[in-house]
Parts: sequence; structure tokens; C-alpha cells
Amino acid sequence: MPDTIQIDDDVLSRNLSGPIDKVDPSEAALFENNVHHEVFRRLRREDPVHYLPDSPFGPYWSITRFKDIVTVDSNHKVFSSQPSIVIGDPSDDFQPPMFIAMDQPKHDVQRRAAQPAVAPTQLSDLEALIRQRVCNILDSLPVGEEFNWVDKVSIELTTQMLATLFDFPFEDRHKLPFWSDVATTSDAVGVAGVDMEWRMKHLTECLEYFSRLWVERAGQPQKFDFISLLAHNDETKHMIDDPMELLGNLMLLIVGGNDTTRNSISGGVYFLNKNPEEYAKLKADPSLIPNMVSEVIRYQTPLAHMRRIALEDFEIGGKTIRKGDKVVMWYCSGNRDEEVIEDPDAFRIDRERARHHVSFGFGIHRCMGNRVAEMQLRILWEEIMNRFDRVEVTGEPTRVSSNFVTGYTDLPVRLHAKT
Repeated sequence: MPDTIQIDDDVLSRNLSGPIDKVDPSEAALFENNVHHEVFRRLRREDPVHYLPDSPFGPYWSITRFKDIVTVDSNHKVFSSQPSIVIGDPSDDFQPPMFIAMDQPKHDVQRRAAQPAVAPTQLSDLEALIRQRVCNILDSLPVGEEFNWVDKVSIELTTQMLATLFDFPFEDRHKLPFWSDVATTSDAVGVAGVDMEWRMKHLTECLEYFSRLWVERAGQPQKFDFISLLAHNDETKHMIDDPMELLGNLMLLIVGGNDTTRNSISGGVYFLNKNPEEYAKLKADPSLIPNMVSEVIRYQTPLAHMRRIALEDFEIGGKTIRKGDKVVMWYCSGNRDEEVIEDPDAFRIDRERARHHVSFGFGIHRCMGNRVAEMQLRILWEEIMNRFDRVEVTGEPTRVSSNFVTGYTDLPVRLHAKT
């Protein structure tokens, strides 16, 4: 349980001790206050394939166990990702198509067009650039003074990486995380009181900016940034003629390149501070960094869920999911499944099979940039260990209010120099 809980007692008691058929793990307040794991532990124990007939997002199934999540995620012929990957449908009917929310064959065509930007052959070229940027960021930080790690490190590093993947004008790079936050701020993920006109205004700005880049790249020789790849591929070069589909895929690529790395960067610092014995292990043996990165991604689970729609009746966990039913795979629950992961609530940087988690998904929709995300985190921690004795967390984090992005807006820290 967190150090402080600022959540309505009725919300917590209803989900932890009320009737099991009334449990609603989609309430954003559970995630904002870091008590969602308690709710999912109950569901895994009492009703791992759980049906809620009435919620703000309509009726839906919760899939909470690791193996059941793999079963659903790997079966794209029965479980469709159209028209959306998040639990809710937008109240304003604004739902731009994107390839992660498409089925075959269109999904495969569009994903294949963008994939070379983050292919293994690109990683070696990217590594030197990432390391240079990490070093510049870390060397600019104030040692001995309190500051917000989210702003100074997590957002700045992922912003620079996004600018690289899009070959985006560097002087405007801070537009990218802003647009990412706008894209994921929606009533469809439990964020209340969103000004939809404000959201549309900024997403339209995003579309207009990238449309100009698209036209420029289409008239130049192909490079390996996302926009150039899409603009030159025979199967996707006409996407510019469908502004909503272009915007949808921009939102996907921006959010995908932002949230996993950004929130794992913050999460890793926080988890090491909450588990000082693990920080001591890391200082004693920095070769544990690659394994620790996987453990951070499991423990943080940057995206809490993905949704599907059943295309036919399907039996799982002794329950029958009917054709047309909404199915939500709770990755954050699968990553704490006691039947698959030993002592899953413990943060262990030397955990065996640390990459055995569901954070990146499975099947045709598995995160295509997972290796780039892992590489960024690995390089960051290698350079942190080269420079600082400790990154001290000086207060509790402020978390995002969302049932989709499990992230942070503020994490106060103080750096201690090596002596």
C-alpha cells in the first residue's frame, strides 16, 4: 500500500471488500493513488475472468492472470483491436484510426512500413546518439539541489529520442510530449473533466505540423525516420490524404515512444529508493543494469491495459465470453500474477527471467519499439552509475490520473555526487 492514500473510502472499500460482481478496476483514482494492485490481487484470487455488467465504460470483461492475458493477446483472429485499444469510447466520437487498433491485413501493412525506424539494425546507430544525449542531460543537472526528475530527466530524454525517431525539428521537440499527454488525456481512460475543444485544438495543431513534415519528406530521398518511411512506402504514402488516419498513427507513434520509457525512468528511481537493498546490489554490481531494466518495466507496467472485442464466443477460465463483448487485458495485473512470477510484489533487480512479463504485449500487437526502450533505460542507468553515488527521492511522487497510462507528473529528487 502507498504511504499516503487520497482516495474516497467508498471507492476503496467497494473494490476491496464489496460484492465481487461490483468490483470495477477501471476507476482512475485507484491508479492515481497506487492502490490498484490490491484490487487486482482480489480479482486474481476470487474471479480472474471477471465480468462487470455496468460501468462508466459499459459492460466489460477483466482478464487479470498472466496466462489468460497471453491467450487473449496472442489470438487476434478471435479478439479484435478495432476500433480502440483503451477501455472506453470517446464521448465526442473522435477516434482516429491507428494501426495498433486495426486488424490484419491493414495492421501488418502499416506497422511494417514504420518498423525499420526501430529495427535491430538501427539500434547500433542509435546507441551512440542516445548515450551522448544522456550524458548531456545528466551533466546539466544540479547536484545537491532538489528538482523534479520527471521534468529534467524522464521527459527530456524521451523527448530527444522522439525527435530523433521522427527527425523532428529539435527546437520544437517539447511539442512532442505535450501532444502525447493531450492524446492520452481523455474520458475514455477515466480522466474526468477533459475540455474536448482544447484537446481537439492541440491535436489539430499536431496534425498540421506533421502534415508539413510529410510533404517535405515525400519530396526528399527516403531516410529512416517514421515520417519518411511512411511517406515513401507504396502502401502508406497516401495516408496524407486521410487526415484522421494520419493523426491516429501519429498519436500511436508519439505515445508509444513516450510513455514506456518516460515512466519507467521515473519508476526505476522511485523503486530503488523504496528498496535500498536493491540499490546497494546495483552499486555493488552495475552489470545487473540490463536485468534491472526489465524488472523496472515489469514492476511499473507503463500501460495498465489493452482492450479487445470478441469476434466470436470464446471460453476462458471457465467463463464464456460472447461475440461482441469488450475484453480488457490488465497488464498491470498479469505482471503481479503469483502463479507465474515468484513473489511478484517484490522489486528484485537480479530476478531470474526478468523479461518474462506482459508489459510489451504479445502477438501481432507486441510493442515494436521495446528494444529501443530497453536500450534507453540501460544507457541512462550506466551513465547515472558513472556519475552519481545516489539519486535520492525526497518525497512521494504525484501520479497520473488514468486507468491506461501508469505514470508520474512529479518526482522530487536530490543527486549525491560520487566521493
